[in-house]
Amino acid sequence: MARKRCVFFRDLQPILKAYSGASLVLVLLGTAKLSAWASIPAAIPPCPPCEGGLGGSKAINTPQLVQQGRELYEAEKFSEAAAVWQQAAKAYQAQNDVLNQAMVLSNLSLAYQQLGQWNQATKAIATSLSLLEYPEHRSREDPIQNLAILAQALNTQGSLHLALGQAEQALTTWQQATTTYTQAGDQTGITRSLLNQGKALQALGLYRRALVTLNQVNQALQKQPNSLMKVAGLRSLGNALRVVGDLDQSQQVLQQSLAVAQQLKSPPEIGAALFSLGNTARSQQNNKAALAFYQQAATTSPSQITKIQAQLNQLSLLLDTEQLSAAQALLPQIQSQLTTLPPSSKAIYAQIDFAQSLMKLKTREGVEVTNSSSSPRPLAIAQILATAVQQAKSLGDRRAEAYALGNLGSLYEQNQQWSSAKDLTQQALLLAQSINATDIAYRWQWQLGRLLKTQGDTQGAIATYTEAVNTLKSLRSDLVAINPEIQFSFRDEVEPVYRQLVNLLLHSQNNSQPSQKNLAQARNAIESLQLAELDNFFREACLEANTVLLDKVVDQDNPTAAVIYPIILPDRLEVILKIPQQPLRHYTIRQSQIQVEQTLEELRQKLTEPDTIKDVRALSQQLYSWLLQPAAAELEQSEIKTLVFVLDGALRNIPMAALYDGKQYLVEKYAVALSPGLQLLDPKPLPQGRLKALTAGLSQAPANYPYPALPAVKSEFNLIQQAGVSISPLLDQHFTSKSLATEIDSSSFNVVHLATHGQFSSQAKNTFILASDGPINVKQLDNLLRTRNRGRPEAIELLVLSACETAAGDKRAALGLAGVAVRAGARSTLASLWQIDDEATAIFIGEFYKELTNGKLTRAEALRQAQLTLLKKYPNYSRPGYWAPYVLVGNWL
Repeated sequence: MARKRCVFFRDLQPILKAYSGASLVLVLLGTAKLSAWASIPAAIPPCPPCEGGLGGSKAINTPQLVQQGRELYEAEKFSEAAAVWQQAAKAYQAQNDVLNQAMVLSNLSLAYQQLGQWNQATKAIATSLSLLEYPEHRSREDPIQNLAILAQALNTQGSLHLALGQAEQALTTWQQATTTYTQAGDQTGITRSLLNQGKALQALGLYRRALVTLNQVNQALQKQPNSLMKVAGLRSLGNALRVVGDLDQSQQVLQQSLAVAQQLKSPPEIGAALFSLGNTARSQQNNKAALAFYQQAATTSPSQITKIQAQLNQLSLLLDTEQLSAAQALLPQIQSQLTTLPPSSKAIYAQIDFAQSLMKLKTREGVEVTNSSSSPRPLAIAQILATAVQQAKSLGDRRAEAYALGNLGSLYEQNQQWSSAKDLTQQALLLAQSINATDIAYRWQWQLGRLLKTQGDTQGAIATYTEAVNTLKSLRSDLVAINPEIQFSFRDEVEPVYRQLVNLLLHSQNNSQPSQKNLAQARNAIESLQLAELDNFFREACLEANTVLLDKVVDQDNPTAAVIYPIILPDRLEVILKIPQQPLRHYTIRQSQIQVEQTLEELRQKLTEPDTIKDVRALSQQLYSWLLQPAAAELEQSEIKTLVFVLDGALRNIPMAALYDGKQYLVEKYAVALSPGLQLLDPKPLPQGRLKALTAGLSQAPANYPYPALPAVKSEFNLIQQAGVSISPLLDQHFTSKSLATEIDSSSFNVVHLATHGQFSSQAKNTFILASDGPINVKQLDNLLRTRNRGRPEAIELLVLSACETAAGDKRAALGLAGVAVRAGARSTLASLWQIDDEATAIFIGEFYKELTNGKLTRAEALRQAQLTLLKKYPNYSRPGYWAPYVLVGNWL
């Protein structure tokens, strides 16, 4: 069979040998499970290409040429439109009609952009703007006309800047366009350029600013009669809201866009709104609704591109949900439509997207994928990708060419044609790097790393994987902007890059230990992954404050603390240990990821159940034997008193204090803390002097929220006060989101204590605390605390969330806790992983603050002593389920 595959693919080699070279092109392309272009932040066209001549032209047929070009453009026949506008531009040049020539060149640049002909697009718009620079070229009779043409040209140039990955230049250019439209008194133009500014801000990762801009546009549009501009504005806002994760609001805004489009009876806008609604529904994991929207979009829209986009997204979703028969039934429709698409960048990406879906189908047993009754499956897919390569080459679209070549390499990899796969991947990578297309370059670096590993070149694979990780790190805040749908594929498209690099770095050869360099790089790779997870959680870069490395803290500031980094890999558990003033130590536990996660899940369940103490101890002892037993003697010899865990994956759901060595729990021997990464936010001991706390809580949940009462909250506050902490209490109906904001702005405090129900989730929208007027989302809480941090110099030393829990059924829910801890700006966060007895909470909190205020203990040791109080002095609360769920995240000093 391998020989047969070789014959299939060898036939394509003559086609592929011709493809090499580079360009300066960058279009923002998404790589998630949605179709590629579904996430391209392409500029809204500056306007429908300008109508025929502006008057004063002697050649009657020239305005007709301009109008003909417009009609071809709207029919998505971009090549024909460009050819017609070229004629019109030459005609106006011959007539010395500079204004009309500039107008047509601006339209011509738009057509070239649609075709991916970036050099021609750049030249056309540069010529247009240069013609408009000179006063003698402007109409003296109609200065408004001059401004209108200049504003359109600026809008077109902004569109080109964004397509070339120059988001800052795009923003500046669109701001100039807005100013020019304002001078011309063109309200429609102002709106259009503001919408484009929103696109540029998103591409820069400035989502809050983008939403402010788009909301301003929306408010203006709401006061105006229904129009196509209103439809487009609402759709842009809805898409932006989806990008930042506000899915419910995105759905509402897009529904309004659809309703207006339906009132105006505009099939193109109806189709576009339905398509966007499908993407939002998919983000909401409402697959049934998403499929329905995609089907309606494909049926309704007269646009070939929108039809094919909707069908390809539908196909992708059917494959993801294992609806293989329905997916296969859709193939002939897509294949027939692809052949009729006129040449353009979007048409190329459509072919690539289709090939990706066919590759997924190829992995399903019993599903035949051909482009004719006799054509083998691999060759059918390869021919589609080879055609995409050819078309990209002919259009001069180097980015699309790199993307198609890399996917063709992926197909060879899937078919185990290692040498050809490597050659194609290297070509694709060189092209992507030459045009600075980092968002796809990392994919081909990753792919090349896999191929080198398969061919036995471990060092080459490590080097290439390292390049891929460095590329991802350089993207960080741009990652979401480049791929707004990346939440679908983070675990498939990003996380494996880091883990596979760590796997290579820690892989022992000839029973030898990894080098110190490899151990340090493996730690850094896992931290980079955790930061990327938080970026994805919040939809923007998270950790930008001044930080200190953990190694420095344990080597210099706290030499009785050790740091433990467990890393879950598919076939084993790796542990890296940092003991003060010593080289990194490493040990391997031969337990698969499946075995480890099954143990963790069972332990997590048993910890919250009554009468399961034997099971808890057995499972906790198993976990102890993996994480700590190999280093137990060394920890004791080094007189370690505090263990700081940088936990990975499902380990975050387990309180490490509950580990059991066969005789005692870990908390009976060590203070325990967690760190979300290798760095701490400005770690310092608690300041001497009296603690001041802003306390807020609910003894009774508001109506319509199914949470039990917390009658001991008042007692909790009293115990905090009795411990010597000055408090500013907000209780029950006095605790609202508004009153909390007011208190944060006006009070002086260094502790925030929230005694209310809350939930940690792997999704930011489901991570919240409860006030009397409803939930305060993690992003809202972040904004409140950020406002306070900007206005007051004193840091929040401690954030306490005493009645929270992780979301049921969410295996990655502890990510929400890490997110709160990182974004709150507090040096430490104390929180509970699950709900416990209200009275036990009050006792624990009172003991914690009493230990904290004596001024002799670290935060971690204060936590330990409070847990030991419940364990040893309160028989009713001695089970780990009562004292273990409290975890300290961040600074333990």
